Amino acid sequence: MATEQKLMRAIRVFEFGGPEVLKFQSDVAVPIPKDHQVLIKVYACGVNPVDTYIRSGTYGRKPHFPFTPGFDVAGVIEAVGDNVSGFKKGDRVFTINTISGGYAEYAVAADDAVYILPEKLDFKQGAAIGIPYFTAYRALIQRARVKPGESVLVHGASGGTGIAACQIARAYGLKVLGTAGTEEGRNIVLRNGAHEVFNHREVNYIDKIKKSVGEKGIDVIIEMLANVNLSNDLKLLSNGGRVVVVGSRGSVEISPSDAMRKEASIIGVALFNSTKEEFQQFAAALQAGMEIELFWTLKIFWT
Repeated sequence: MATEQKLMRAIRVFEFGGPEVLKFQSDVAVPIPKDHQVLIKVYACGVNPVDTYIRSGTYGRKPHFPFTPGFDVAGVIEAVGDNVSGFKKGDRVFTINTISGGYAEYAVAADDAVYILPEKLDFKQGAAIGIPYFTAYRALIQRARVKPGESVLVHGASGGTGIAACQIARAYGLKVLGTAGTEEGRNIVLRNGAHEVFNHREVNYIDKIKKSVGEKGIDVIIEMLANVNLSNDLKLLSNGGRVVVVGSRGSVEISPSDAMRKEASIIGVALFNSTKEEFQQFAAALQAGMEIELFWTLKIFWT
């Protein structure tokens, strides 16, 4: 006798478009974990800009309809598929890459994309780790190859990845500068590791940054909106400085001579180009930091 399929509530998308295409359904089949997969009972789900790009149809990778959005979730292992040895039912976990989609009561993920959630963090915090923190770590440590004592400007620091970049950079011994467009955002940036923060809505904020850092310039810039800021970024860099492009929403015109004079580098970041081994490195470093409360303001940011 066939076992009756369990149902769950989930958000489904049947066509590309704005938020109105997100449809709530209460009769979606609970996914079944296959070989090297786990089923997670979702307690919290992260919402990232990439989710909106996929939903609107502007992302390079197009899902098949209908689909459930969402990559980052935190919750408890409900079941494991065959050949899963690292997890058991009841484990508290987070994942950066669901297979079935995270805006749902249950989600399936590959076991090598799932990580133990430290007891010190709640599920809301766990759901906010994945894409923001892994991206920030890749940008700073792997792509920019920052060194303790260097300076970093997080251009657009009050979002999830910006906050993560500030925390990681401060913990790594860098001088951290950030920008944000609101007073609330600037206060959050300061509480999360920045030594100094600037209002990027002020006309002369670039001059204020130049005055703060002096003639040497900035060693590394983590750029969240390259189509607006890249030209100014190149002017702010030190000799041999690096701009790491995390986000961009269009094209931009720059003067190549600005990069030539300083032997500067423009470096792109695409998190999902990372290998499985690199994802394991991200997780190990971040979990160690969380265990010893190295990223000391996690609770301030999410409460």
